[in-house]
Amino acid sequence: MTQPRLGFIGIGLMGDPMTRRLLQAGFDVWVWNRTLAKAETLCEAGAHVAGSIGELVASVDVVMLCLANTDVVETVVFGEGGVATHGRPNQLLIDFSSSDPAATRDFATRLEDTCGMRWIDCPVSGGVAGAEAGSLVMMAGGQSTDIEALQPLLEPLSTRVTHMGPVGAGQVTKVCNQMVVGCQAAVIAEMVALAETSGVDAGRLAEALAGGFADSTPFQILTPRMARSDFANPAWHLRTLLKDLDMAVAQSQRSGSATPMSGLAAQLMRSHASQGFAEQDPATLVTAYRTRSNGEETKV
Repeated sequence: MTQPRLGFIGIGLMGDPMTRRLLQAGFDVWVWNRTLAKAETLCEAGAHVAGSIGELVASVDVVMLCLANTDVVETVVFGEGGVATHGRPNQLLIDFSSSDPAATRDFATRLEDTCGMRWIDCPVSGGVAGAEAGSLVMMAGGQSTDIEALQPLLEPLSTRVTHMGPVGAGQVTKVCNQMVVGCQAAVIAEMVALAETSGVDAGRLAEALAGGFADSTPFQILTPRMARSDFANPAWHLRTLLKDLDMAVAQSQRSGSATPMSGLAAQLMRSHASQGFAEQDPATLVTAYRTRSNGEETKV
């Protein structure tokens, strides 16, 4: 059976290693990025660089997106010269981005009505390290037959793909994931600062609590970085986590479900982002709680 030709749009922190893994698995991959230089870095790995979205869509069977937010997804798909303009029936679109669930359902209907393409929302968890190792966890929404057919394409990228329901269900599941991660990040910052002001070596917290009920992947990533004030080369950004928490609150308003903790975490992050930390590591949250001996806030 001939392997499907793949198109990947969004060659960023996640898109680059995901594309490389698809190439290593032997797939024929076309790439497009708004910043052309990022796409061109994949030429040596065997990717074809498309000069436009239209060229990419015309050359592939499956279009993959990994973009910054809902607005960018809408622009790439429905903007001038976007995917919807060039798509055709029996093509599939897989959106790995973390996007608003309600908007995703609307996008799927608009895309199929416009050109006949079907939409699968398949946000991921595992960060850059998971993308590089092919160990991402994926939560998918869409038709079961489509998701089953896509399993061979997703194997080089993930350790598990869970079909959560119809289109939009994957994005709701990712929102649930980010509620836990965001609230953890906020309380881990409080915890590290409390340990420091209480005379405890915060650098040993990750070791001390490993394997206990407080342990988690965010705990093991964020706690050492906070303790060392190691904020360089962030693998993710505060603005991204804030965006996801805002989506959680919006979804709670639609569904009538209360999200007080996620709302509070979002407001704490919004305040921190307004101080110039939006593009920095969420580990910088700890600086909001640190004080000098004279009571002045520590600046990074």
